[in-house]
Amino acid sequence: SVAPADMLRRFAGLPRSVFGTALAHLGLGLTLLGIVGTLSFGTEKILTMRAGETVELSGHTLRFEGLFPQKGPNFTEERGRFLLIGADDNADGEITSAKRFYPVRQTVTTESGIRTLGVSQLYLSLGDEGKDGSVVVRLWWKPLVTLIWGGGLVMMAGAAMSLLDRRLRVGAPARRRKPAAAALPASPT
Repeated sequence: SVAPADMLRRFAGLPRSVFGTALAHLGLGLTLLGIVGTLSFGTEKILTMRAGETVELSGHTLRFEGLFPQKGPNFTEERGRFLLIGADDNADGEITSAKRFYPVRQTVTTESGIRTLGVSQLYLSLGDEGKDGSVVVRLWWKPLVTLIWGGGLVMMAGAAMSLLDRRLRVGAPARRRKPAAAALPASPT
């Protein structure tokens, strides 16, 4: 049996590359957990909504407040406002998405709305507007998606920690000194 103080001393004496390797593998595990969670449990919904209507997606309720026209420096837009409704029927947050029109190039773009909830994210984007004031809305719930990025950051930290290990540093090569040539005896002439 090893005393706890000895165990701590041995643990602290391990090279940094060991800790870096463990950290990088933890990051890989987090990334894989994020990918599997997103692909396995993510949901998507496409529907037409009018102002005041609600939609439920993976336990989250959103209420569409309507479209609001706005003008930017080089575009006009219809901004859709959605309220995230909590269990007490009060707004817990807001998500906005917009359809932008750029008159110079005659192009339309969609600005997606993203709300991070823990390690998961809720995305929404607006589609075409109907003549009756309705709008096509596309919603995505991506559970554990932020673990993909977080795992990558943890892997980078593990790699950096491994590079800090003194034992693995390669020094700059030094020139070898040539030994002085021995004096040759004078040849008889």
